[in-house]
Amino acid sequence: MRPFVIGTAGHVDHGKTMLVKALTGVDTDRLKEEKERGISIELGFAPLKLPNGGTAAIIDVPGHERFIKNMLAGVAGIDMVLLVIAADEGVMPQTREHLDILRLLKVQHGIVVLTKIDLVDSEWLELVEEEVREFLQGSFLADAPIIRVSAITGEGLPRLLQAIEEVATRLEERPVFGPARLPVDRVFSVTGFGTVVTGTLVQGELVPGQELEILPSKKITRVRNLQVHGRKVERAKAGQRVAVNLAGVEVDELERGFVLATPGFLTPSYRMDLSLYLLEGAAKPLQNRTRVRFHVGAKEAFGRVVLLDREELQPGEEAYAQIVLEEPVTAAAHDRYVIRTYSPARTIGGGEIIDPVAPRHKRFRPEVIEQLKIKEKGSPAELITQFLAGRFASAADEVAKALPFPENTAAETLAALVADGRVVKFTVEGKDHYLLGVVYQQKTEEIKNFLADYHQRYPLRPGYNKEEFRSRFFPGLAPRFFQQLLQRWEEEGVLTVTEQYVALAEFRARPTPEQEEKIRKVEQEFLQGGFQPPDWPAVVAKLGFKEEEAREILHYLTAEGILVKLSEDIYFHRETVALGIEKIKSFLRERGEILIAEARDLLGTSRKYALPFMEYLDREKITRRVGDKRILGREQK
Repeated sequence: MRPFVIGTAGHVDHGKTMLVKALTGVDTDRLKEEKERGISIELGFAPLKLPNGGTAAIIDVPGHERFIKNMLAGVAGIDMVLLVIAADEGVMPQTREHLDILRLLKVQHGIVVLTKIDLVDSEWLELVEEEVREFLQGSFLADAPIIRVSAITGEGLPRLLQAIEEVATRLEERPVFGPARLPVDRVFSVTGFGTVVTGTLVQGELVPGQELEILPSKKITRVRNLQVHGRKVERAKAGQRVAVNLAGVEVDELERGFVLATPGFLTPSYRMDLSLYLLEGAAKPLQNRTRVRFHVGAKEAFGRVVLLDREELQPGEEAYAQIVLEEPVTAAAHDRYVIRTYSPARTIGGGEIIDPVAPRHKRFRPEVIEQLKIKEKGSPAELITQFLAGRFASAADEVAKALPFPENTAAETLAALVADGRVVKFTVEGKDHYLLGVVYQQKTEEIKNFLADYHQRYPLRPGYNKEEFRSRFFPGLAPRFFQQLLQRWEEEGVLTVTEQYVALAEFRARPTPEQEEKIRKVEQEFLQGGFQPPDWPAVVAKLGFKEEEAREILHYLTAEGILVKLSEDIYFHRETVALGIEKIKSFLRERGEILIAEARDLLGTSRKYALPFMEYLDREKITRRVGDKRILGREQK
């Protein structure tokens, strides 16, 4: 039998605390005010020994209407409820409100306990039980066992314990997988140990030494010790009531409603997407932007309800909404919540959190409603597809973290989506990343269209500068991922990628017939100029080129190596360069060294051209400068 938590519920003074004491021997009314007033104000906790040897945790919640918020803090993490109804009074106002809360929180299992049976006769008891059955029709407790109990005489307690064991066999497993999460419902200090918090561990496991994040403050702490049912343990599992002794944090740094979680797992938020059901018994419709009390886990916060597809929600209706909170609240997708009116406080509705860190939505948008439907009820494949649709690519662990199912489910679903082509996988530095197939195709078409247009406008250029390409289309993408993407497109025959340029695979830089004629004339000018070539502006003026046309032709001539740039304004034709190299090399093989003046005379030019030519030979390691002279480079000997 897995660990489980039982919660009490019911009207004030119906015997919840007496029942817990009769079952466990623990008086959960620990406050002086509780003793004086004879009612529970705060949450009470006690371990329950079961006949089969197991132990459950009982949370005793207050029934008084003024302390419903405390009751909500307790029942949020329970697996089973004991709905306590006093036989001498029957169903009362807080009985109804507590049942509404249990319905809204989707508590699935419970037992109805008729207490104080020693105060009534059998005929009255039969009438009360009939009333209770009628009251529970249509609820999750409609077929629940009704156990008659007297906490004073002990009558019915063995049968109640047996019923608890039977119901416990039907409980679903808590999610032990993944990160830990514990909503804090109590904070106190223990002499010699320091700060201690308690709560129901709703997910994951805790061990001493483990780092945890306190939310919403985001302070990192460490588990010093753990206790379950008052006993020190080395491991606490989901479903258990846990007392956690924390290191490096003071009592005043935490409060009820905070959450302990694996660092980085949860994010506090001022805005959440919700499915919202307004109770049939709500006194009036819920207007858009109504201020409410929002309860999730052990937290109560104020916020305004934004209805996304209507101006008001009628009692008995359900809709998608956002809660805009007045302080950051920490929750997870699929957590249940309750809303209460601001004043006077009455439970009016609740539902499920769909996105705990939601963006602001525009109202009356069908696409927004459709997205929320998928988030609420979608399959793992639909949820992953929706998640990936909102980004260019995501690592496997990011997908698993963002979605409410085990990591192995995410991995299996991603593998299936990759297999049928709906998702594309990239492995970068040993880490898998995933990209939605349609997004990949859209991006492929986008860059193909861009490059086709670019090649048409600049047919002489070898391609688009690779770094500019990355900045334009993938500004936030890691360099290694970018390289993987280019490699994939090369393999698919989409692109040709060089050290500097990106081009469509079928593209080749080719001049038009008109451009070929102009290029031939430019070449002729530089061939005729030899070692005293014309200035480029002079060539442009002589041949009557337009500015942009001239720039493109020069870019093509240098990219193709037809013209060689020696310095900022000096270009030699490649045939002239080849001839000059042979002249200089022959001279150096014969003489061993050469001065600039000698190179000038050898080439039949001026120092204006001889010096940049020799510096070009130095850069190409054909020559090597030694003082004022040049000698052959090492590779030329």
